[in-house]
Amino acid sequence: MTDLKQAQPVGCNHPLEQFILLAKSAKGAAVVALIKQVLEAPGVYVFGELLEMPNVQELGSGPNAPYLNLLNLFAFGTYKDYLANKSTFPELSQTQQAKLRHLTIVSLADKSRCIPYAVLLTELEMKNLRELEDLIIDCIYADVVRGKLDQQNKQLEVDYAIGRDIRPENISHIAKVLEEWCNGCDTVLSGIQQQIKHANTYKENCVTNRQRIETEVANIKKTLKATSQDMDDQHMSTDSREVEAQPARTAKKTSKVKGLRGSGKFWKSSQN
Repeated sequence: MTDLKQAQPVGCNHPLEQFILLAKSAKGAAVVALIKQVLEAPGVYVFGELLEMPNVQELGSGPNAPYLNLLNLFAFGTYKDYLANKSTFPELSQTQQAKLRHLTIVSLADKSRCIPYAVLLTELEMKNLRELEDLIIDCIYADVVRGKLDQQNKQLEVDYAIGRDIRPENISHIAKVLEEWCNGCDTVLSGIQQQIKHANTYKENCVTNRQRIETEVANIKKTLKATSQDMDDQHMSTDSREVEAQPARTAKKTSKVKGLRGSGKFWKSSQN
């Protein structure tokens, strides 16, 4: 599944940056006006850095505390949280309501890749299915989420969603999860290193065995070649002796034949 969360870093090109710069010199009513602007500004969906600024936190102890609550709501809350504590917040404009509903969809996407229309209608306090789909389409065009509307199964399939601000009390839990993840990575890395070590050892053994076999084959070839040479030398020596002995046997046979012929003649003359 595609990652559902991706943090929005606040840098020089981030839409929130201009509001952070303005907030550094703002006080009281100017901060309130700035909060109203940032909550309606297109493309601004994280508010943590603005919320942490001292002159923004000062609103909590005065008559403008509802605006600090509102900024906290947009940073961490949902549309249902707004309805449950409506008296502690200023009234929302239509643009602010739409943005808070967008952020609520992001929170729901963090929990489930497929969000049924029934859940969305309940969480966003909407009655009309057409209005819900229009809101989701606006959310997709704003690149707050990416996905598709599954009208047949009446659900939103989410492939991607922006990351929201993190509550301070959740940081320790996130740190623990990251630590466990790092430990898991170390374990996997150790296992991989062991596998590499075994593989290298196996390779070295294979190379050694191959060299040994090649040496043995070479020695056997030398032995066979030497044996074949000795046998050829023996055959040549034997053939040479046989050639030398053959004329002597021929000479003896000739002498014997001549002797027999002489004896015949002598016997014949005796008869006469």
